Amino acid sequence: MRRPFLLLLLLASVLVSVVLRLNRRDPETRPMADYAQRLADGQFVRLADGVTHYDVAGPDTGARVVLVHGFSVPYYIWDSTMVALRDAGFRVARYDTYGRGWSDRPDTSYELALYDRQLLQLLDSLGWKEPVHLVGLSYGGPVIGTFVANHPERVRSLTFVDPAAGEVRTLPWFFRLPAVGPWLWQVLAVPTMADGQPTDFFEPAKWPGWADRYRVQQQFRGFGNALRRTILDNAGGNYDTLYARVGRTGKPTLLLWGTEDQTVTIDKAEQVRRGVPQAEFHAIPRAGHLPHMERTDLVNPLLVGWLRGH
Repeated sequence: MRRPFLLLLLLASVLVSVVLRLNRRDPETRPMADYAQRLADGQFVRLADGVTHYDVAGPDTGARVVLVHGFSVPYYIWDSTMVALRDAGFRVARYDTYGRGWSDRPDTSYELALYDRQLLQLLDSLGWKEPVHLVGLSYGGPVIGTFVANHPERVRSLTFVDPAAGEVRTLPWFFRLPAVGPWLWQVLAVPTMADGQPTDFFEPAKWPGWADRYRVQQQFRGFGNALRRTILDNAGGNYDTLYARVGRTGKPTLLLWGTEDQTVTIDKAEQVRRGVPQAEFHAIPRAGHLPHMERTDLVNPLLVGWLRGH
């Protein structure tokens, strides 16, 4: 009887050791609270689902433009675009979606309805009742697509930059397990995310420090949960249906895509164009998933000209 007991004790000790070691990988050590948000630039507004971090620049007389970031990198991904549009005379807003950057991380469903509600309430809080130009990057594409489908009267034009397209991905089975799944996601997937960010560039060596910038948001609790819930709560759908709804609104649409994008490959552009036949399409050479950053020489003049024309 003693030998099985000792073996069981040894296995339990190994398991506890492994769990403790994995727990140390979790980067989220702080709550996202008022004191933390005071560290950030920009402004904050309390909306129905939580506090939202945002920034506004440009002359108040300028046409309104809203920049919506992608799946996990917050609003700093628009730094160069914000400056270009501001200097061209536009009134520009950008914000962190829930769970990202310096915005709150509510424990709620992260369906597209949440992001639709956040954008609508942010516009209302700014007093922007007139139609605005919307620019969405990657997952920001479905966000602005949902918004125009639900509130066409609030939108003047759309610009999609390498938008998410096709079937909505899901997670491996072990990340979907009850109780264990969230923990495995937090200790296995989340710690690797920062190091994977430079692969969005065609020439990542030109962007030193990009991964370190991403790690700032990872220290606040709820970040990993927001990403996991975003995937799970939208799984099983197909963005083609959403883009068909966008197409039926008839809104002027610009579609930009990096030819070397390995995150959402450029062959997906054809799916978006089928749904939104009015889209004006431009392939951006020598650019990955972030052509607005890698090819400012091409994208900024295209975007400014497009917005001025609509």
